[in-house]
Amino acid sequence: MGESNIVKTFTQYRRTLEQYIRGLVKNQDIEDIVQETFVRSFEAELSHDIQYARTYMLRTAKHIALNHNQKWDNKYSASLEDLADGEIDPAVESKLKSRSLEAEAASREQFFFFCEAVDQLQGNVQHAFVLKKVYGLSQKEIAANLGISESTVEKHVAKGIRHCADYIQKIKQPTVTAGKKVIPAHA
Repeated sequence: MGESNIVKTFTQYRRTLEQYIRGLVKNQDIEDIVQETFVRSFEAELSHDIQYARTYMLRTAKHIALNHNQKWDNKYSASLEDLADGEIDPAVESKLKSRSLEAEAASREQFFFFCEAVDQLQGNVQHAFVLKKVYGLSQKEIAANLGISESTVEKHVAKGIRHCADYIQKIKQPTVTAGKKVIPAHA
């Protein structure tokens, strides 16, 4: 299996993506939006051929950032009186809770697969990847911590991203046996 076009593009244009998002959002959730952009773009690539990955990712980032701004505005502009006066239809409330639980379950499953993928990384690749993606350290800090060059840190993080993306893609792709779809068991 060749390297994902989205993964290559994300690795190459991550800083550009961060700068673009920084110009769109009102708060400090840039890293969250960058990660969500990658995940959504990668998931889209699993089911569609994306010819212009950079454009697709920038457009995805724009939509996520605008939605984020809208949620931010709504969160802080609603008054307590508005909240107290509103009655929610029990049927609507039940559907919202059900969707919320489904989304939470899917998110936990995605996180579990991600953890499995990270667990398979070896040595400094795993350390560099975790220090960057979990703890948010800079390449310079990681290089000093692990006693390796910054370019090696960048290569390790990119290798970690590729491995995790490939692992999750492999898990999500059903295998076909005698014309029937079979969901692969993950190890």
